Amino acid sequence: MSRVWNFSAGPAALPQAVLERAQREMLDWNGSGASVMEQSHRGRRFTQMAAQTEAELRSLLAIPADYAVLFLQGGATQHFAQIPMNLAGADDCADYIVSGHWGAKAVSEAAPYLRVNVAASGEAERYLKLPPRESWRLDPQAAYVHYTPNETIHGVEFHDVPDVGAVPLVADMSSNILSEPLDVSRFGLIYAGAQKNIGPSGLVVMIIRRDLLQRAGRPMAKIFRYAEHAANDSMLNTPNTWGWYLAGLTFQWLQEQGGVAAIGERNRAKAKLLYQAIDGSDGYYRSPVDPAARSRMNVPFTLHDGALDAVFLKESEAAGLLALKGHKAVGGMRASLYNAVPLEAVQALTSFMKDFSQRHG
Repeated sequence: MSRVWNFSAGPAALPQAVLERAQREMLDWNGSGASVMEQSHRGRRFTQMAAQTEAELRSLLAIPADYAVLFLQGGATQHFAQIPMNLAGADDCADYIVSGHWGAKAVSEAAPYLRVNVAASGEAERYLKLPPRESWRLDPQAAYVHYTPNETIHGVEFHDVPDVGAVPLVADMSSNILSEPLDVSRFGLIYAGAQKNIGPSGLVVMIIRRDLLQRAGRPMAKIFRYAEHAANDSMLNTPNTWGWYLAGLTFQWLQEQGGVAAIGERNRAKAKLLYQAIDGSDGYYRSPVDPAARSRMNVPFTLHDGALDAVFLKESEAAGLLALKGHKAVGGMRASLYNAVPLEAVQALTSFMKDFSQRHG
């Protein structure tokens, strides 16, 4: 069996060491004689693993004690709706900073539950630039401010944490969590779909300041209320046991790599190498994104001649470079450089790009 270099935007590459360990433990996890997926989530083995997984994440991100960590289901998209249900009342307003597709989708899913104020948007610039901070129209009485630090489709990223005053800052970090050090105390709530830097799809990790769990929110069933999940250690109902287990293995792998500081340096090196290849191609390849807003995680690029796109994709896949097709909303190519994508993969990609341009120039 040969492994490809996987540049998928999500579900994305997992560390090979994590997959190999999961393979070894598939039939006999932790000496139990059964897989982790076949055991009670309330049993001793699983609850110990769950506690260790939370402790690993708290260590990686230095999460303060006054924040709860939840392992939930539904994907980030479900929480576009669930967050306003929990953090806002019927008469409340929330500010949304829209820098791409997922920020816009968060607005549409929140709209049935509160008054949405789009405080800033990059739509007029086709989401190729971040909305300038001086243009933000924030409401100091807002229930929260929501933004997407990294937009996977358009490849734009905030490189600092915006100061929004006393209003809780809510961040959809699905595509950049654990990619570099983070000051969790700057946020009221962080949430992330697992399928990029954490584990398989179907799991959502949430870090929420405990005082926000006390908000009344909207009338809703207990299953939708974050406070109920926190009170039940994320086991109000049967959780995604497989996803939780793989997240734990990934957190351990990250610790072995030197933690988020070391992985952050590696991620910057990978992105720098790819952007240098694009910028140094004399226009054969182009990055449409404002250089000040370029993402480290998702790098969209185009060829000088769109007629070559299909050829590039066919030849790159034959060369063992998987999932380089850009999102249908923007076209072109996209390479996602999440934590599990090694520098060697980017070196292989840039070598292929140079060779391709020489053969099809």
